[in-house]
Amino acid sequence: MDTKRLQALLHSIQSGETSVEEGMRLLKLLPFEDIGEAVIDHHRTLRKGFPEVIFGEGKDHEQIIKIMERMMKAEENILVTRVGDGKARVILRRFPEATYHTRARAITLRVKDVQEVGKGVILVITAGTSDIPVAEEAVVTVTMMGNRVETLFDVGVSGVHRLLNHREKLLEANVLIVVAGMEGALPTVVGGLVDRPVVAVPTSVGYGAAFAGLASLLAMLNSCASNVAVVNIDNGFAAGYIASLINR
Repeated sequence: MDTKRLQALLHSIQSGETSVEEGMRLLKLLPFEDIGEAVIDHHRTLRKGFPEVIFGEGKDHEQIIKIMERMMKAEENILVTRVGDGKARVILRRFPEATYHTRARAITLRVKDVQEVGKGVILVITAGTSDIPVAEEAVVTVTMMGNRVETLFDVGVSGVHRLLNHREKLLEANVLIVVAGMEGALPTVVGGLVDRPVVAVPTSVGYGAAFAGLASLLAMLNSCASNVAVVNIDNGFAAGYIASLINR
């Protein structure tokens, strides 16, 4: 439940359109709802400005569908992350109005219009084409959270002139998300060019000594650009969420 719905309910009780008993029943579900295998935090929109996000990895399609049904009933927009193609096909048969974002491995279902709350553009950048799936998770997240988003893909340091060709775009962004694997150098380069927050995302892309993203994570944590902050390996969702909060 968001602020507008809560205000509407309270006005309805005040005017007598909704009985006190019915209002009490609805308010009992406001903080959370225990559905057995999950406890849904319906209060999160009021508390944090965005509904609870469903982490799809490790959940079967029946569990995800059950949670989505309850969130729809509460009129909350839905974002499900880390959903494979097979699981997504089953979920979309139940919710044909939902959208599956293949590269991001995410499902979105808009129960109501997404209000634009961001103050500027969030620019999502990747070092390579192989980093795009993680970047797309960030793109889906910032879009669902009410931001304008632009992308700049495959502009890594092995050909840094590709990045410098978009200098104006870098300077116009309010927040930048930089996604890179291998040696993870790109966020430092970008951070040295702009006076805005840079959210760095290490990816598991790279050969053996990249250690499934550990090398790029450590490189980003050791960045000499002081405007760079780092999220966990492959965590495009967290990068998008943090960038959205900054952009508000």
